[in-house]
This record gives sequence, structure tokens and C-alpha cells, in this order.
Amino acid sequence: MLYIVSTPIGNLKDITLRAIETLKLVDIVAAEDTRQTKILLDHYEIQKPITSFFDHNQRVKGPRLLETLKEGKSIALVSDAGTPGISDPGYSLIKLAQDNNIPITVIPGVTAVITALTLSGLPSHRFVFEGFLPPKTVGRCKKLTSLKGQDSGTVIFYESPHRILKTLEDIQKVFEDPYIVVARELTKMFENVQKGKASDIIAHFIAHPPRGEFVVLLNLAQDND
Repeated sequence: MLYIVSTPIGNLKDITLRAIETLKLVDIVAAEDTRQTKILLDHYEIQKPITSFFDHNQRVKGPRLLETLKEGKSIALVSDAGTPGISDPGYSLIKLAQDNNIPITVIPGVTAVITALTLSGLPSHRFVFEGFLPPKTVGRCKKLTSLKGQDSGTVIFYESPHRILKTLEDIQKVFEDPYIVVARELTKMFENVQKGKASDIIAHFIAHPPRGEFVVLLNLAQDND
């Protein structure tokens, strides 16, 4: 069995009882970042072998993990934080297991997309998650422009601290200084949510250099009711 296990996005107490039970049950934990996962396992006194599974080794490691599953062993797939398969390499292992008729189940839990959407106050009955925008300005603006004019509800992006200002500047330009919400460090001690015009939030982060992982949200729905 391949268990897809959601883990906390910051606060270690946000793990579910079922996730803890599963991590104790499996033979191996496949982790995007073994160091991060070890902190979680140590916190809950779980001693299991941990193997890495991330962007740069997934083509080699995926078949190896598949063989382990075919041998009858169970694997828990975890990401750095949140739900595996959401903007992380976990998708490829899930697809590989599915294609080879390996039983799969999900241990649901927290994900930054839904946490940020709930916290934002923006309409949540319809939304689009775009993951990470392209890293370069040209590609980023092209992607943002393709969304302009679409009645797609609330649009959600992930962004890193070293690109957040450039991304906000591109959003400001393409959408003509829209109202946006920027959440960072969700569930952590320094959780912070900024709401307002893109220009105001840019000014805030110029004055307060950005740190942590970010979720950016804007509403493209024509009807905000």
C-alpha cells in the first residue's frame, strides 16, 4: 500500500491522529526533505527508515520505491509540508503506483491552499490553484495575462520569498493594481496576512523584507456575491 500522508504546514500539532498511526504502521517513509520529516517523526517518537524522494531523484528513486511496494512493503509518502502531490514531486510516485495497480489511499490533512483561502475572506465557492508561477518575468506575465478576463473566481498562487516582490509587481501591472491577499508563514508563530491593493502590499514588503513561504490570492470573479 502507498499511503499519501498529509503533514503540518508549520505547526506540528496540526497532524491528524490517523497520520501518526499510519507513519507508525508503514515500513518506509518517502520524504521530499528527509531533514524536515525527521523533525516531525522525532517529535512524535516515530522511528522509521526515511528515504528521499524529490525533484532531482524522482526518476531514479521512483522505480526503486515501486519495487519495494511490489515486494509487499508499505510506504508513506510525505512532502515538506501539507499534502503530497500538490506542487511537489509526489505526483509522479502516485501516478507510478497507480499505473502498476498498487493500492493507494490518502490520509487527508492540512494544505496551504485551503488554509489561505479560508483565511483570506475572498469568495471560496469557486477557485483556481495555479501552483507556482513561472520564475521569469516574461513567462510570469504571459501566464497572468492568460488569466485576465476569465471569470474563474479566486485565483491562488504559491511564491517563494526571493520572488514575491517581482511577482507582486507583475500582478500589479497586469491586473492594474488589484485588491489581493498575501499570506505567509501559515500556522506558524509569525503567521501574517496582508490585504489591500497590490501597490500597498508591495510597499509593505519593501519596508519589511519578505521571509517565509507565501500564498497569493486575487479574485477574478465578475460577481463577488
